[in-house]
Amino acid sequence: MYPNRSAPDFFRIVLLLAALASFALLSGCASEAKVAAAPKPAVVERPKDAATHDLAVYSGSIHARYESALGFRVAGKIKQRRVDLGAQVKKGEVLAELDPQDAELALSSARAQAAWSKADLALAQAELERHKSMLDKRLISQSLYDAKVNAHEAAKARAEQASAQLAVSANQSRYNELRADADGVITAVSGEPGQVVAAGQAVVTLAHDGEREVLISVPEGRIKEFAPAAPVAIELWSATGQRYEGKVREVAAEADAITRTYSVRVSVSGSDPSVKLGMTARVYQLAESTGGLSVPLSALAAKDGKPGVWRVDPKTQQVKLVPVEVLAYGERTAALRGGITRYDWVVVAGVHKLTEGQTVKAVDADLKTVTL
Repeated sequence: MYPNRSAPDFFRIVLLLAALASFALLSGCASEAKVAAAPKPAVVERPKDAATHDLAVYSGSIHARYESALGFRVAGKIKQRRVDLGAQVKKGEVLAELDPQDAELALSSARAQAAWSKADLALAQAELERHKSMLDKRLISQSLYDAKVNAHEAAKARAEQASAQLAVSANQSRYNELRADADGVITAVSGEPGQVVAAGQAVVTLAHDGEREVLISVPEGRIKEFAPAAPVAIELWSATGQRYEGKVREVAAEADAITRTYSVRVSVSGSDPSVKLGMTARVYQLAESTGGLSVPLSALAAKDGKPGVWRVDPKTQQVKLVPVEVLAYGERTAALRGGITRYDWVVVAGVHKLTEGQTVKAVDADLKTVTL
């Protein structure tokens, strides 16, 4: 059924197939070796001056330097509230009004009392003059004249009292309007139309325009590190990487009864409109300059229990583990001394996967090639 083939032809075919298989196997092994030998990407960066080393970081929120809880100076029923939460207001602007009916009645009563006391004083003055004339003519006794003098002085005092009360009532009638005492923004509203409020009860809270600061909470064990006027760095969560200079302005005298932390207020220097009230911010406590260099914590490796970093040779692209001395550990960085210079390139990610003398491809945090 099959054509006859000679033995030599058969063996030639078998040898040819074996040679092809061997060639394919060798080619595959060579490709795998070539892929394995390709340098792996390594994220690198240069060390920074340790003067900017972050010792610790605290989270807080942006507040105004001055905040006023504004309320009416007299009691009454709120008739109208003219501003809402978040409203920008100017100094002297009317924020809310009380029902003026009671104040108007009190003012009318004070005016009537002042008019009556004025008329009473006029009568006492006339009586005193008549009795003075009669005393000169020896028609009355000295004691009766002295009584009229006393009545005149009493009427004069009542007139002054009524005049002062009239002024108070007039002022209180103007206190029915709650006005802003500075330019700023309304951050809280606690009074509504129809609500009866006492004198001094907060109706709105006004955050003054101007200086901004961050309120943070510091544990008992680290409060000694926050001295007034100590420099710090501030970073908004909404603008990572952009830092503002700041200084410790105020440290609470006692810890909070519940959290057992101390409130610390940090003023923001050179703030711009992007620093808005209520934003979340990080406050970085800066370490004193150590004269060393700063690298991310992820750059640290260990050999024989001693710290080191992987330095990349710019000529051979090979890495070498060099020993360093760690001066201080921060929240995200470490201050080092020895082993590297500020002009070296060190691997800052995946250091546990490297081996001595390994060839790498230097890239930045965005995985773009870095020219060493």
